[in-house]
Amino acid sequence: MTATANETQLNERFRGYYPVVIDVETGGFNAKTDGLLEIAAITLKMDKNGWLAPDQTFHFHVEPFEGANLEPAALEFTGIDPYSALRGAISEREALDHIFKGVRKGLKAHKCQRAIIVAHNASFDHGFVMAAAERAGIKRNPFHPFATFDTASLAGLALGQTVLAKACKAAGMKFDNKEAHSALYDTQKTTELFCLIVNRWKALGGWPLAPVEQDQEAAEPIENAADTSA
Repeated sequence: MTATANETQLNERFRGYYPVVIDVETGGFNAKTDGLLEIAAITLKMDKNGWLAPDQTFHFHVEPFEGANLEPAALEFTGIDPYSALRGAISEREALDHIFKGVRKGLKAHKCQRAIIVAHNASFDHGFVMAAAERAGIKRNPFHPFATFDTASLAGLALGQTVLAKACKAAGMKFDNKEAHSALYDTQKTTELFCLIVNRWKALGGWPLAPVEQDQEAAEPIENAADTSA
């Protein structure tokens, strides 16, 4: 089944990948040694006309794993007290089990082949999710082991900004710096930004793709101009 101008399924839009927006707050920069302290994930859906939108939200405060390094500077930056009972924190295993279960349901519902992490500076969040899943001994990890969709790169292309707050403002979105560096808020804003970029590309005629013949015809004048200038 191929995409049409009137109808695009989610499993067609991203080559069978199921995009899930994720943000983590941590006790440092090293995914192997530093604690995962908070995680949020938002799955996505697509309407019958091919417009992307948020679907389900998952959000958990996480207990640092035994022996986890917690950098004081990182805790000061996020404002997280990792041992506060008020956080209602759960283990890495429990948090990931909840998220992975929801993601697998979404994969099945949308007939996608594999989930892919969408995040701002995605290698950071991807690294912590993968390290936590490995520590927890989770064998059925629905996410691609290395591929991601990075909204920092996408925003740099589409909006000329790579910092999340600046990219949101460039897109005409509201962004509250006081709420930033909460995994839930950052995931909500990253989701809004990703959907905006994908939907704007569609609105501008970039999706569905034009037939190959049209692309080739459009490229000919450029190639001829290049030959003339040479």
